[in-house]
Amino acid sequence: MIDWAYAMTGAQGGGAQGGNALWTFLPLILVFVIFYFLLIRPQQKKAKEHRQFLENLKRGDRVVTSGGLYGEVTGIADQTVTMEIAPKIRVRIGRGYIAGFAPKEASKPVNQK
Repeated sequence: MIDWAYAMTGAQGGGAQGGNALWTFLPLILVFVIFYFLLIRPQQKKAKEHRQFLENLKRGDRVVTSGGLYGEVTGIADQTVTMEIAPKIRVRIGRGYIAGFAPKEASKPVNQK
């Protein structure tokens, strides 16, 4: 008897299937929209700001790398940057590994005894 009841509901609800498909995908669409505005869009904005920062990098800027090295930019090539991390100690790093400008208090040299 239950099998007969299920067969009846399928025959009567045939016209409503198109509307149900929209309601089925609506939560998935809503989740994508939320992810876009909370995760994807801010990440793209931050990446764009970082690319602009690297393009505007110049000699004399005090920067910090993603590895935690603080130094002053002494030379710039296409893909590499030369930094002076201590007096007369220079290192070459990939341009993409520069995280940002060094904070003001960290850019002061430490007094040596």
